[in-house]
Amino acid sequence: MIRKSIAAATALMLAACNAAIDDEPGSAPGLDIPEIASGEISEETMKTVTERLSSDEFEGRMPGTAGERKTVAYLIEQFRKAGLEPGNNGSWTQKVPLVEITGKDFAPLTISGANGEPMELAYGDDWVGVSYKGDVQTSLEDSELVFVGYGIDAPEKEWNDYEGVDMTGKTAVILVNDPDFGATSLDGPFGGKAMTYYGRWTYKYEEAARQGAAGAIIIHDTEPASYGWNVVESSWSGPQAYAQRGENAPPLTTMNGWVQNQVGKDIIKAAGKDFDKLAAAAKKKGFKPVPLGLTASTSFRNDIRTFESQNVIGILPGTERPDEYVMHTAHWDHLGRCTPADDGDDICNGAVDNATGTAALVALAEAQAKAGPTARSLVFLAVTAEESGLLGADYYAANPVFPLAQTVGGINMDAFLIAGPSKDVTVVGPGKSQLDQFLEAALKADGRVATPNPNPEAGSYYRSDHFAFATRGVPMLYVDGGEDLIEGGTEAGSKIAQDYRDNRYHGPKDEYDPNWDWSGVMADLQLFYRLGRMMGMSTSWPNWTEGDEFKATRDEACAAQGAACGGA
Repeated sequence: MIRKSIAAATALMLAACNAAIDDEPGSAPGLDIPEIASGEISEETMKTVTERLSSDEFEGRMPGTAGERKTVAYLIEQFRKAGLEPGNNGSWTQKVPLVEITGKDFAPLTISGANGEPMELAYGDDWVGVSYKGDVQTSLEDSELVFVGYGIDAPEKEWNDYEGVDMTGKTAVILVNDPDFGATSLDGPFGGKAMTYYGRWTYKYEEAARQGAAGAIIIHDTEPASYGWNVVESSWSGPQAYAQRGENAPPLTTMNGWVQNQVGKDIIKAAGKDFDKLAAAAKKKGFKPVPLGLTASTSFRNDIRTFESQNVIGILPGTERPDEYVMHTAHWDHLGRCTPADDGDDICNGAVDNATGTAALVALAEAQAKAGPTARSLVFLAVTAEESGLLGADYYAANPVFPLAQTVGGINMDAFLIAGPSKDVTVVGPGKSQLDQFLEAALKADGRVATPNPNPEAGSYYRSDHFAFATRGVPMLYVDGGEDLIEGGTEAGSKIAQDYRDNRYHGPKDEYDPNWDWSGVMADLQLFYRLGRMMGMSTSWPNWTEGDEFKATRDEACAAQGAACGGA
């Protein structure tokens, strides 16, 4: 659970930045941070691997398809060529058991109980929904709607949006993001304008299920969601992959879904309520859930397929402490075939997201191997099913090939936006761990600076593969390219980022362009090269900062391992 305000995190990050700037690289107090020369990183490798993985031949790299088989075979070939060894006891892969559920024959989502005719909402245009249960038939019948604000139960914050209501058989109507959204600073019980994990859709569905709800419906809103309805429709239609459920698995709702923003407002209006007043009330501690006097009904069928996907793992064994590991992670998967563009193109190629990050694994492995092994082992992990909820990373973290208490830390790479070189990099989740000191030393060597995430309300730290490691105590860095471009400054950088989010993100037009300027990406890769090699050559075990929500987990794991985590 998120117990520490992002405001405090940012203050810690700035303090670390200032300390690092005042000292020479390698002199950060208490940490062994070696100076690292630049690496020989191949731009041609980045281009070749990105173009190949995002070609139509790979069909959008959907787990469990022919596209996966081609992707895994290609990555094994590239890892071997780069100079890595198989990372899983002689194998290049780790099997990840998944289930694929494809909804079809959707009935309208019918809202009844108001004066007048029932509202019949069209699938795709007005709403989308899925079932995680794996039943052939999904039916939600006359389920009472209850507005539960942001759908949060946070005892440590004395905040419970479900207080006083029995949700058994009912459907929760939920606002996107968390109660502090719209704040102008990082102060507030939920991190101010920075989204916490309580703002993520994954948490909202999980909490509704814990409360016994039959359904959970999030009211979409572009700004607090950080993406448009087109992203929701594309991502939530078609095949959906989930982790196979074992015994004693957490509870599930019957149906989870989204409605368009105006549709959500119309539902509230049909209940005789004022949407703006309810939304304002939901931002305040003491909010109580509001029964809407309406019911929801829908039904759809599900095609169900169980299969094994694969994480791909390569390793460059260490020379002195090979049982200490530095992680490099990126997800190889994307959405496969998705909602067609106007020209009929229905392949979500995922060139930026995340063929670029996967190519970076290959290019960095190649450069590290060329420079020679470090004292610690360097691990390169291409994970599956990130787009389905970080499933491949979560499976690895729950079933680690290399013990997490012997994993020093790592770097996650998720979507290199193609722009020119920048003066800065964007730090997602600043101030969370002592890895910030490694980052500052590497940035100083490259003549660049760290900038806190300009869009903390998007909750990006909780949306990529490093999060699966962080929740289990392993310090991880998540650094994006900067937006303060050498040519055009922040105005140009933010324009490029916004254009990608609006026109290509999770859509068929995220395609490879042979005219891309790779200079900014290559500068970022030089930073990641230094970071990986710094951690690989260091004798230090960076920890989470005092008070961070993940520190106790790391401390307990290290204590249990005895000699691990740098112990005697």
